[in-house]
Amino acid sequence: MLNSFDQSQADALAAALRALPLKPAEPRYLEEPRGKFQGLAGYVAAPRTPQMLADLVRFANAQRIALLPYGGGTGLVGGQIVTSEPHPLIVSMENMTAIRAVHAAERTLIAEAGVTIETLQNAAEDVGLLFPLSYASKGTAQIGAGLSVNSGGLNVLRYGMARDQCLGIEAVLPDGQIFNGLKRLRKDNTGYDLRNLMIGAEGTLGFITAATLKLAARPVNVATAYLAVKDPSAALALLGQLSDRAGDVVSSFELMAANGYRFLAETYPDTRLPFDDPPEWSVLVEIGTGASTDAVAVLEALFADGFEAGLITDGLIASSGQQRDAFWAVREMLPEANKAIGSIASHDISLPLSEIPDFMEEARVAIEAIGAFRINAFGHLGDGNLHYNVFPPKGRAAQEFANLAPEITRVVHDMTMARDGSFSAEHGVGRLKTAELAAYGDPTKLAVMRTIKDALDPNGIMNPGAVFPT
Repeated sequence: MLNSFDQSQADALAAALRALPLKPAEPRYLEEPRGKFQGLAGYVAAPRTPQMLADLVRFANAQRIALLPYGGGTGLVGGQIVTSEPHPLIVSMENMTAIRAVHAAERTLIAEAGVTIETLQNAAEDVGLLFPLSYASKGTAQIGAGLSVNSGGLNVLRYGMARDQCLGIEAVLPDGQIFNGLKRLRKDNTGYDLRNLMIGAEGTLGFITAATLKLAARPVNVATAYLAVKDPSAALALLGQLSDRAGDVVSSFELMAANGYRFLAETYPDTRLPFDDPPEWSVLVEIGTGASTDAVAVLEALFADGFEAGLITDGLIASSGQQRDAFWAVREMLPEANKAIGSIASHDISLPLSEIPDFMEEARVAIEAIGAFRINAFGHLGDGNLHYNVFPPKGRAAQEFANLAPEITRVVHDMTMARDGSFSAEHGVGRLKTAELAAYGDPTKLAVMRTIKDALDPNGIMNPGAVFPT
């Protein structure tokens, strides 16, 4: 049985750990980007060191106090929000922001959990290297939280998910022990992989306090293009051609629908769009090569071949770094435009690549059978991750159709799982999708997950209600 973290508990913790920063929770700790959850008022602890956090966790475990991990607050599935009693103690990594070491020759970097993705990118750039993990919220999203949810983003096709960028972690376990696993090794076959157990666990098995991260060579030549394609099938065929032509230098292959451009024109009219007349489907492509390869020439040849084959109908290759940034600004503004329009139901799904075209068509028909809604399906086509979002008719509000949201989500997720896909591609389970995990998850996997959770956190203090229903 968990207890609320109240004034008396705060006084006891302050007395036990006098150096621990502890404060009442400001509104920003109780909100999340989509407004789906409103957290309980309470207290925030912001430890400065792993030992300080370990002492806090030991106290909370003895007192049966729920601990809620908080990173940059950018999570979209409610993993950082508790909405029902007992009140938790929010644990923020905002004071653990040191980059402990940079080993440029090894292409590694050791950073504490509160370091933002953008700060990591800048640190890598300072030594002529690249930290490839990237997404729109990079200025506030923190690496500890990114690893805890195994975040994805824009460069997964080439570099992989957050898990793939990590060589080792330091973590505080639910009993207050510190796991010192910050090795810089590519090979370490010494038993169970606790690093990968913690990554993607969403704070339910412990707090990641620091990580050893992989850096990559910076591409010398980069080329970026918007290409209008006939349909998703043509986009996949084009991806195959590009992969055959360019090999593993394809960094991004983003699918965009016409409604994405229309939403941007409607909500952010100053955004410079790549096409005067939005095509029904287009892709944003980026490749990065070494000095011996002309990246622009590769995309020019791709355009010529794709146009001749009937896959491409129009296109524009960035002619400068400034134009490249403008191309990416359009893609990164899509979530903001979606938020401004207001979705009835949003979905973060992944599918085997060959299943995507048929899914798109069948899902469109199924959604149209429910209502005359607008669909904005976009995302990381190269790795099979789609953000499949359903919006009200123009001039209508999403709230008018809130009663249909569960039906829409069930249709989308049923179709996804029937095609051997996933209802959570890169955002995690959090509190938003616990019912989906229970409904769609493999029973054996769920049983093993529960066994691990009970073994490491028998008192259930670590982010209760996330991943597993309370």
